[in-house]
Amino acid sequence: MRVIFMGTPDFSVAALDAIHAAHDVVCVYTQPPRPAGRGKQPRPSAVHARADALGLPVRHPTSLKDAQAQADFAALGADVAVVVAYGLILPQTVLDAPRMGCLNIHASLLPRWRGAAPIQRAIMAGDKETGVCIMQMEAGLDTGPVLLRETTPIGPDDTAQTLHDRLSQMGAGLIARTLDHLPDLTPQPQPETGVTYAAKIDKAEARIDWTRPADEIARQIRALSPFPGAWCDTPFGRLKLLNAQAVDETGAPGEVLSGLTIACGKGAVQVTDVQREGKRAMAAAELLRGTGPLTGAVFS
Repeated sequence: MRVIFMGTPDFSVAALDAIHAAHDVVCVYTQPPRPAGRGKQPRPSAVHARADALGLPVRHPTSLKDAQAQADFAALGADVAVVVAYGLILPQTVLDAPRMGCLNIHASLLPRWRGAAPIQRAIMAGDKETGVCIMQMEAGLDTGPVLLRETTPIGPDDTAQTLHDRLSQMGAGLIARTLDHLPDLTPQPQPETGVTYAAKIDKAEARIDWTRPADEIARQIRALSPFPGAWCDTPFGRLKLLNAQAVDETGAPGEVLSGLTIACGKGAVQVTDVQREGKRAMAAAELLRGTGPLTGAVFS
């Protein structure tokens, strides 16, 4: 099958590998290189780098709205396009160009968590499970009918990173199955009930409000780990908290009770992984070896 692949971040790479192993990837579309690192030199996306390693042709238009970009896309003569966290809106002309349309790998159980940040929002909301859907794309935001879906539980230790990695691999396996059986699959319309939207994460959401209940704060910490990282101010500077569990202890909100257990408006969170400004991530125990006991300190 002739496939156009469209994706940008790490999440998309496993799907590219799976499709390349079984089909003819005629072109890879990705976001243009962006300034990165201390020198702010242009750096290709994760998908771009992987496509280069596989010897695949790469295009990175800034828009697909102009007639020439759409004509170039159609000229590839693809049977299908697979879209995974690409980052550009696909006009109807592009959606209609491949013989069997455009498929999207979406990291939620649609219609729950349509939109930009389904992994983070599922953890924040306390969902017990999530998954991956292969969706036939249409003009609406993640509104198209679903071809296949697969579920996975959200564990009490799952962070956005662990769930991201698991869903990336699930998506790769599911799109491979979809392409193998595409002519025989019947798209199922999404139900009209249960629709929620996963708004893009705003950095303002990352600051911890210790007056909130511990279970909400623990989910906030795990949902924003590793990026942008939930954070608070401490006597030794800003600290990102990367993993935590709610525990049944009490104290003044923001007070360190013992180790790195911090009181909340209701209950407390036991923090297990942290990152100081400009430093690498580390276990809470390693942080405490450097700072000494923090019992009685107040985080804000």
